Amino acid sequence: MEHRSQKATIRILILVVAGALSTVLWGQQLQFDVRHERALKDHPGRVTIDERGVEYQQVLTAKQQAKAAKGKKIPNLESVRWDYPDIQELWVSPHKLVLVTYKDRKWFLGVDKEFEFFLTGKGQTYDTAYELLRGKLDQRFVAALADPNVEAAWEMPVKLLGALQGSEGVLQVGADRIVYKTARRDQSRTWRLGDIENVSTSGPFQLTLTTYERAKMHYGSRKGFNFQLKTKLDQQRFDLLWKRLNRDKGLQFLTSIEERNQQ
Repeated sequence: MEHRSQKATIRILILVVAGALSTVLWGQQLQFDVRHERALKDHPGRVTIDERGVEYQQVLTAKQQAKAAKGKKIPNLESVRWDYPDIQELWVSPHKLVLVTYKDRKWFLGVDKEFEFFLTGKGQTYDTAYELLRGKLDQRFVAALADPNVEAAWEMPVKLLGALQGSEGVLQVGADRIVYKTARRDQSRTWRLGDIENVSTSGPFQLTLTTYERAKMHYGSRKGFNFQLKTKLDQQRFDLLWKRLNRDKGLQFLTSIEERNQQ
């Protein structure tokens, strides 16, 4: 009996070590229970996000499980995976993930195929996927949420103008990212500096960020965020922000002689 107990203990230790090695080899993996929005009928499923890409697997509904228990035939369940290079844009808010592929929709004049996944798991949010995803995609990643860890060099209260209805919140400017934080659903954003194509202003109470987020109604498919500022924008702050954004694009002539000497 003691010998069997020792063998069982060894077997458990082997499984634990194998699991740990698997985690090291394959990296972080996150899973979410979702509702896949479809034109005719939504499907329940599970989204998995890991080091290599995103995967969706449809799961049986309660009715389908009952049919399967009776031995009835169940239609094939949808299962699809996208490696990060195959994703044209990955849009994430706390409750919704939208994945845009490079494949055309057959009956929609070349419109790119999209997949929308809404969370159904109790207490789950996509906030946990933010840290993993922002390191896997460049300008193709859209964070429709406010990074709570931004260290703002300065911030100001603003209103984001919208086609039908805007939102009010706070614009935070940090060393490597800009955050717009608002209570309005799906309108918060976190932009890494590389996610911003340009920054412009027409006066001390206006600021526009032109981003690489897809926008069919905007020139070059770039989406602009037009902010009304509730306090006056300091010209020096704007100049430093503009220079930093453009310097990262390789415009080294924007660096002053004094700044070059300090590098």
